[in-house]
Amino acid sequence: MPVAIITGASKGLGRALAEALAARGWDLVLDARAAEVLRESAAALAVHGTRVTALPGDVTDPAHRSELVAAAWKLGGVDLLVNNASALGAEPLARLEELPLEGLRRALEVNVVAALGLVQEALPLLRAAEAGTVITVSSDAASEAYETWGGYGASKAALDHLAAVLGAEEPGLRVWAVDPGDMATDLYAAAVPDDTGPRPEPASVVPAFLRLLDERPASGRYGAPALLEGR
Repeated sequence: MPVAIITGASKGLGRALAEALAARGWDLVLDARAAEVLRESAAALAVHGTRVTALPGDVTDPAHRSELVAAAWKLGGVDLLVNNASALGAEPLARLEELPLEGLRRALEVNVVAALGLVQEALPLLRAAEAGTVITVSSDAASEAYETWGGYGASKAALDHLAAVLGAEEPGLRVWAVDPGDMATDLYAAAVPDDTGPRPEPASVVPAFLRLLDERPASGRYGAPALLEGR
């Protein structure tokens, strides 16, 4: 069966996507920093009968990234890598004049440097796969100027560009940067704690990711809302 590595998979979008792939028979290697929550999520996926390896850790740790790829190799390889783990850089978000530089460094390290490091680690297995695919989870903050979202948006814009270049350099792969749109996630709640308005659940945008996997369009940047409207 195909094998996917999903970072930030204990809850939110990562957890919802893992559920959908497990239901399709995918074997999974899941990462998150919260060990207990990750183990609970992995156990819940066992109902689908697929193999699930849960490896708690920080994606900024090179040894942890190597562990993720090694676990996928034991399951048969890497068909799909989903760089979903994200850091805001400041909680709650702050204007640029007040943005802690250490927070910005953390956002860049998690959202960009670690994501590229994991791609580099997995690239030989992705190239060997019949349909090797990389998905980087983007944000509309990468392309729109929203007050207080500057640090996070800058990191996602950098990730988008890395994905675009990777797609050009690796024509045998599919590399998609996907903006999932607004969602009710812990990350958004931490970013804007005063915003209590209703937002879509992460599971509601998973069909957009599945459509990409089913139809395999050209490498590029895609918005989940548009993919959902086109179904």
